[in-house]
Amino acid sequence: MDLTGYKVLAFVDEEFEDLEMWYPVMRLREAGAEVHLAGPESGRVYHGKYGVPLTTDHALDEVSSEDYIGLYVPGGWAPDKLRRYASVLRLTREFHEAKKPIAHICHAGWVLASAKICQGYTMTSTPGIKDDLENAGAIWVDAEVVIDRHIVSGRRPPDLPAFSKAFVDVLAKSLA
Repeated sequence: MDLTGYKVLAFVDEEFEDLEMWYPVMRLREAGAEVHLAGPESGRVYHGKYGVPLTTDHALDEVSSEDYIGLYVPGGWAPDKLRRYASVLRLTREFHEAKKPIAHICHAGWVLASAKICQGYTMTSTPGIKDDLENAGAIWVDAEVVIDRHIVSGRRPPDLPAFSKAFVDVLAKSLA
């Protein structure tokens, strides 16, 4: 599970779910990964739903999927904003086409649905976007974590331990 020397990209926008951002990022960093936070603007402070701030490392338009082994999309209300950016959809599709691990939790499935990469994948999410994922072609199940090929999905904050471990495991396996 050593991800030392590898980079993971995480999308950021206002009103990310605080725990869904920080718990996986800390787990990835504990595993040795360098996590880069990318949002609409580089060096800007964004705030979670509960006010926890973070500063982005890069602007979305500045990053290349080729520089990363995986993509993380946190939940909250941020995914509804993120899916409106052409660069987010392009990057998400690039990770998917390269079969690089992509993890999403809670409402973050909206990004994958808007990127049109859900067709035929089994996924979970908060039940509130079940219909959105199904309408995008996903097979939705109610489980704390689902791994289907290179896509890892989780439901909500109580599932973060299993979800984060699964993402780290899938990333490590992709390097083997």
